[in-house]
Amino acid sequence: MSILIAKLGATGDVVRTTPLLQVLKGHVAWLTAAKNAVLLSELTPDLRCFSWEERARVPDIEYELIINLEDTLEIGLYLKTLKFKQLFGAYVDSNNVLRYTDDSKSWFDLSLVSKFGRKEADRLKLLNRRTYQDMVFSGLGLHFSGQGYLLPEPIETRLVGDVAISAEAGPVWPMKNWTYYRELKRELQAVGLTVNILGKRSSLLEHLADVRGHGCLVGGDSLPMHLALGSGTPCVSLFTCTSPWEIYDYGIQKKIVSPLLAEFFYQRGYEQRATTAIGIDEVLGAVLSQLKVGKPVTSQIAAG
Repeated sequence: MSILIAKLGATGDVVRTTPLLQVLKGHVAWLTAAKNAVLLSELTPDLRCFSWEERARVPDIEYELIINLEDTLEIGLYLKTLKFKQLFGAYVDSNNVLRYTDDSKSWFDLSLVSKFGRKEADRLKLLNRRTYQDMVFSGLGLHFSGQGYLLPEPIETRLVGDVAISAEAGPVWPMKNWTYYRELKRELQAVGLTVNILGKRSSLLEHLADVRGHGCLVGGDSLPMHLALGSGTPCVSLFTCTSPWEIYDYGIQKKIVSPLLAEFFYQRGYEQRATTAIGIDEVLGAVLSQLKVGKPVTSQIAAG
């Protein structure tokens, strides 16, 4: 069986799609963003990875199945040029309008291209309690039973410690940037823990090593969280504006959900109240619990 997966980004979303490789039978080609290729290459013997810029090299064969988890017209138009027997996910119809298959509606009804429109899609997303993997697997007629992420071997670094803090979520989701990370670092160091704030790396494989080199990762809903989940690294994850329910915790994740989540759900602007709604004491207690360290005297920094 020949299968093509189109999942280009974001990188964390690519990583959380890799459990499919544990259940799909046959030769798999994966079309992704160039920066993500290093995370996919040689994960399994039957996988070949191609960057979007290398799409001319994608095998010119008839695919038994194309899985398109992207929602852009450009990718839909490209896939329209390929030969296939079955397509799951987004496609371009005869009028060059982006639509999605009925078997993929559990996921795409909640997406930017939802047939219900953005407002209703966000409402449905807030109500949803199914994980991403469950929705995709079931749409493909598969059963998700906790199949793990697949990750390559890291490029080792010397950054090790008790706690790694992923403090920056990037420009797309500024409300993921919790206000109290530096205060949390001081509180953790005060009880004798080695704490590092993760920085940028030249390779995603070095970034992976940084996460693996710690006993616990603290951060928002972002790539380091997925690297921790795939590495078996306990993590404390803060959800300020995105869905905590779509993330499968693999038994190693403590989720802390903002009391203002519904107010700022999937908003990409910035509002300070969203970044201060989770108090430091709750996060501190969760980290110490993950490390099995006793909780110190309550901090003076409360929720904003």
